[in-house]
Order: sequence, then structure tokens, then C-alpha cells
Amino acid sequence: MKITPLATKHKEVDPHGISPNQPGAKLDSGKVLPWLCLSGFSKAFREVSEVTTAGAKKYTPNGWATVPNGVDRYMEAFGRHMLDLGEGKVFDDGPGGTGRRHKAQMAWNLLASLELELRQEEQTTSSNDPIFK
Repeated sequence: MKITPLATKHKEVDPHGISPNQPGAKLDSGKVLPWLCLSGFSKAFREVSEVTTAGAKKYTPNGWATVPNGVDRYMEAFGRHMLDLGEGKVFDDGPGGTGRRHKAQMAWNLLASLELELRQEEQTTSSNDPIFK
């Protein structure tokens, strides 16, 4: 199944109508607003960052990206944390746990699975592109 992005390329313009060649122009109208997301969820991202740090100490920094069948395995880990949360457990404090919140673990596992899926799609797209052959 091929997934196509919903976003379409837009013409770069200044949101205040300033010409690109005029002082003060910034061609960012209609662009993604990452800071809005990062600042709006700063406490949650800190918790997910703590999960990342715990994982890097337990395993290796960025080793998660090379786990075989990672997309599915991180979804299974997400599900296990969801089950624990459903049983009323707030923190991952069982044997081998990180001590972090199960919700933060869930978010981390979803992000890991999504990141790997996007990387795989990018590789598939670029390998099918005649420019890369």
C-alpha cells in the first residue's frame, strides 16, 4: 500500500505580504509550526526524553533504530505499556523497567515505530525513483 502525503507544495510567501527582496521578509506562511508543538507539549516531551535517556543507558544510544522488525516490535511494546496502564500501573517500575511513566513509554514506542515506518517508506520511494538508479 502506497501512502501519499496530504500536504501539497505551496508557494513561499511572507504572511504580511512583504516582498521577498524587502527587509523584514520571511517566507514562512503556511509552513509547519514545530515550535508550537514542542513548546505546547514541553512537559510531555521531557518525559519522553527521559525514556530515551533510560533506553540509551540500558542499551545503546540510537540502537533502537536497528532493531530487526522494529516497526512491529515497538507497537507490541506500546501495547504492553497500554495493558499495564489499563491495570492502573502509572510507572514502569517492574523488573527491567525504566521507572518512567507508562504513557511516556507508550509515546516513545509510537514515535519509534512511526520513525522507522517513515524511514522505510523514504527508502522505498527513493529506491523506486529513476534518479537513484
